[in-house]
Amino acid sequence: MAAAMNGTAPIEPPSELYQGRRAALPLDIVVVGCGLGGLAAAFCLAMAGHKVTILESVATIGEIGAGIFVGPNVTRLLIRWGLGKRLREVAVKPEARTVRRWCTGETLSWAQWGDPMAKKYGAPPYHVHRADLHRMLYDLAEPHVNIRTNCRVVSMNPSIPTLMLKSGEVVHADLVIGADGLKSTMRHFVVGTPDELRFTGDTAYRAVLPTEILLADPDLRSLVETPEITTWLGPQRHVVAYNIRAKEEYNIALCYTDRSPPAELWRIEESADRMKEEFVGWEPRIQKLLSLIPSTLKWKLMDRAPLETWIHEDGKLALLGDACHPMLPYAGQGAAMALILNLPRTYSELNFTGGQIEDAAVLGNLFSRLSSRAQIAPLLHAYEAIRYERATNTQAFSRLSKATLHLPDGLEQEQRDTKMRAAMEDTLKKAGGEVVVSGTDTNTKGNTDHWNNEKRIAIQLGHDADEEAEKWWHQRGESEIGPLRVPSTL
Repeated sequence: MAAAMNGTAPIEPPSELYQGRRAALPLDIVVVGCGLGGLAAAFCLAMAGHKVTILESVATIGEIGAGIFVGPNVTRLLIRWGLGKRLREVAVKPEARTVRRWCTGETLSWAQWGDPMAKKYGAPPYHVHRADLHRMLYDLAEPHVNIRTNCRVVSMNPSIPTLMLKSGEVVHADLVIGADGLKSTMRHFVVGTPDELRFTGDTAYRAVLPTEILLADPDLRSLVETPEITTWLGPQRHVVAYNIRAKEEYNIALCYTDRSPPAELWRIEESADRMKEEFVGWEPRIQKLLSLIPSTLKWKLMDRAPLETWIHEDGKLALLGDACHPMLPYAGQGAAMALILNLPRTYSELNFTGGQIEDAAVLGNLFSRLSSRAQIAPLLHAYEAIRYERATNTQAFSRLSKATLHLPDGLEQEQRDTKMRAAMEDTLKKAGGEVVVSGTDTNTKGNTDHWNNEKRIAIQLGHDADEEAEKWWHQRGESEIGPLRVPSTL
């Protein structure tokens, strides 16, 4: 495992999930990929009563990256799986979300998060280091699944299904879940045609600082003492920063339009001086933060087009997470930075983080009902039916978000900022008990400050993937898939 914060809180896996159901017909399931989505899917399918093996291509399992936001829609699932104590130990609950102007630091938007959000949606929001979340999911899944490393899949027969490893070994399964990320091999077997990655034109710098350095500076101390997600919006650039690891570290991500030619390597170590050149003229706190970073990782932001289907035509291979709906950071960061696009409903009412965790929960829930081989393909298509629109719309939103985040200074930027200030004023008035009647009321359709629109937030963060799976079964599955219960031997 890669370096992770040493959480000591016990993991308390549930005695039962899915209302106590376990599949009457256990399958041999192979999950390709041991990232966040693969571990979550393996755990959920094991809890549903199946025998699960994870095939991971690398020799040493770990997770790279830095901080990520997990909203109540995700934490409710993690807590349900027994990770509540570990999350409280290593994560940070953001008290608010603040958006600032790049050159002055002026507050453009503010919304309260923390305990009020947790109370409203039944689970807390957290910032967590990706490696810590990966460690939790690994510890959760490992007792229940067979995790095999150094097992690179080089070919597959999706009809049987069988997988050929680089070693020459052939692995047989009843069902294969492709959770092998943005560079997915399994995606090629579903698509069947060339499906190349494309460079978005943007690059991100990422860095993590010890918070003791910030606490020693009067201008930076408040960034730690009052844990918030703070975003600075500027021309062709934005910065997002927040606390992670029980406020022991401060995570910084800086995104900019990159006019250099695409490189073969997506992730390289870059000098701090080169990074600073991209953010000349930004407000003093940004300059101070940059001066504390000795070196940084530079990430080319890559993307894939949405798929028409996540399921192979023979119904024994399905994709999950970044293998089928990779997300650019504009969605998660853009929402948390008060995106002000006045989008149609299909783009505005979305989940912004944790799609692969929701995918896993739905898969496990549905396959807890399996009692016949004839139900495998229909249950996979049910998974896709439940998850496809939500995930694919999020992909579309993430692409649309870039333009609004990176507006050049001028009329459009001024209009954006004016709307954000107005929405913030209404939020503060309502928090003080005033009745808001203006056109920027946070409950009105015209509100363009995304994270100050209560109706949109409820759909995003109030989502429960298990409840959606249960609802789908009672509305459609019981009549469409239930009758397929017949004696079966595999």
